[in-house]
Amino acid sequence: MSRKDSRGMFANVLGQLDQPSATPPQAKTTSPHLLKVAAGVRQIQEKGEVLDRLLKDGDHIVDVDPDDVAPSTIPDRFDGAYDDSAIEDIAASISERGQIVPGLIRPFKNGPKPYQIVFGRRRLAAAKKLGLKFRAIVRELTDEEAIVFQGEENANRNDLSFIEKCAFALSQEQAGYKRDIISASLATGKSHISEMLRIASAVPRTTMLVIGSAPDIGRRRWIEFVDIFVARPDAAECVEEALSEVKRSSETDRFALALAALKTAASKPAVIETPQTAEIRANGFLLATVSYPKSGPRISFTKAVPTSFVDFLNDRMETLHGEFLQSVDNKSKG
Repeated sequence: MSRKDSRGMFANVLGQLDQPSATPPQAKTTSPHLLKVAAGVRQIQEKGEVLDRLLKDGDHIVDVDPDDVAPSTIPDRFDGAYDDSAIEDIAASISERGQIVPGLIRPFKNGPKPYQIVFGRRRLAAAKKLGLKFRAIVRELTDEEAIVFQGEENANRNDLSFIEKCAFALSQEQAGYKRDIISASLATGKSHISEMLRIASAVPRTTMLVIGSAPDIGRRRWIEFVDIFVARPDAAECVEEALSEVKRSSETDRFALALAALKTAASKPAVIETPQTAEIRANGFLLATVSYPKSGPRISFTKAVPTSFVDFLNDRMETLHGEFLQSVDNKSKG
């Protein structure tokens, strides 16, 4: 084989390894050696700027039992990301070449296990599957520092899909993290975080999991999805029914099918309902009237309500919304 042919085959192998694990490659190389080398290169590619900075800071590397490492408090990936099929390539590489790139863990004070993972979850899952020790950098980190490292490492590798980032942002807000921490963890501005939170709040997590991570679907398509989704009270059931018989071989196709189902349902003649209204009273006085048109609920304050009270509510709206999301999360867990 010529050097030119060898380079072409090696590039083809790397292209295969970059495909999602759930989708089988269209063609396989005939060289097991190139597969092993490419798997090792893939490990090296997971080493991002965050890890470089940690190593320069002189943090020490240890080998720990995977069972001594607790999961992160806030997940950044959807369910199934650490299944055997999802970590097959990484496990094969570690089995052949060892764990080239360490993860990051922190001492887990008062936790159920000695350490807690910050990043490197797939390498941890692969090491556990193989019955090997997990190589990791150990660093003392606050909750806020850990969540920023967790998100920043993924952001540097462009590792999370858009909707996974939205869900990650919402999980942080529900856990009480401030907007500046959420922004830092996802390396984006507060205005983008607000939009991501709106999307994640509009679509229930169960519906997100039914669709999947949708790695090729970006912000614009998800905004289109949300606009249609919130307009239908039966949207979640519509999506679940449309995808109930569809295999998870292509998550992008699942998103397209879900969106098509919502559009088809939205095109059907809607039943005209009389808008409902409700009153908000305090100490016997009428403060506002709530209406529920198709465009979404609206609050109309009476003339007796001073502007300063409306400004007071506006200043507290983010806190109140966070408390509401927390209460919803607590009810779903209960």
